[in-house]
Amino acid sequence: MPSTPGHGRCVDCPLARALRQVSRLYRELRSAGLALEWLDVGGGLGIRYRDETPPSPEAWARTVREATAGTGATVLLEPGRVLVGNAGVLLTRVLYRKIAGGRTLVIVDAGMNDLLRPALYGAEHAIVPVVPRRGRPTTVDVVGPVCESTDVLGRGRRLVLPAQGDLLAIRGAGAYGMVMASTYNGRPRPAEVLVDGRKARVVRRRESVEDLWRGESPGR
Repeated sequence: MPSTPGHGRCVDCPLARALRQVSRLYRELRSAGLALEWLDVGGGLGIRYRDETPPSPEAWARTVREATAGTGATVLLEPGRVLVGNAGVLLTRVLYRKIAGGRTLVIVDAGMNDLLRPALYGAEHAIVPVVPRRGRPTTVDVVGPVCESTDVLGRGRRLVLPAQGDLLAIRGAGAYGMVMASTYNGRPRPAEVLVDGRKARVVRRRESVEDLWRGESPGR
């Protein structure tokens, strides 16, 4: 639902059509005597991962207001991703590079257990160097160390070849990042650090190997 400059609302986009249908059903049910009070319009606001053009919160709010006008409902919104998606990045360190099947692979220490979206359904997240290198970009695949062929964090990315030890930032990891992370392959989950200006503090400590078997009981 891209917002149109100077217009600020969506008249015939899929979200607006769906909201009008739900609003119509809501009015019909109330007319039939059902004591409805709440109307949850869900999310609908995405973030920019690559070249998407999501609407502004203002444009989205106008669309919701127009579509639900006259219902008498208390409208609930769930715009979680737009609030936290761009607020989080996954920092990962380059382990090494190799050529395989004619492709240049950059192997990093983060994997699909840390950020599942690319492996699960091909989601794209921008991958950028924390400290840019000079040189000509080349096409690489950024992959993790998990023993799965789907452990790919980014395919066909244009990067100046990073060296071992370089830090890369995977953007847009604040939503569906840690909540979908796991200890698959016996990999402890990373720490979470909250940054506020020049201040930073650990808000979730890094897991240890001991944490992986903490809840287990010895057999007889």
